[in-house]
Amino acid sequence: MKNLFAPILAAGLALSVSTAAFAGGPVIIDDETEIVPAKPTSSVGILPIILVTVALCAALCGGNDDPQEMIDD
Repeated sequence: MKNLFAPILAAGLALSVSTAAFAGGPVIIDDETEIVPAKPTSSVGILPIILVTVALCAALCGGNDDPQEMIDD
């Protein structure tokens, strides 16, 4: 009985140790940090251009302060 018990115990121990060691899968550590180039601060976005255009249109096209005459038929 000792001849049968020892190999079964060794196989069971080997399987239990090996499955626990690789249970989480391989761990990959990525040490490369991505360096993003700095954007120049002089770049003008589209929003200031739109705001200036709307402000100029509001100033130049402005409301008409002249009273309108009513035409009676």
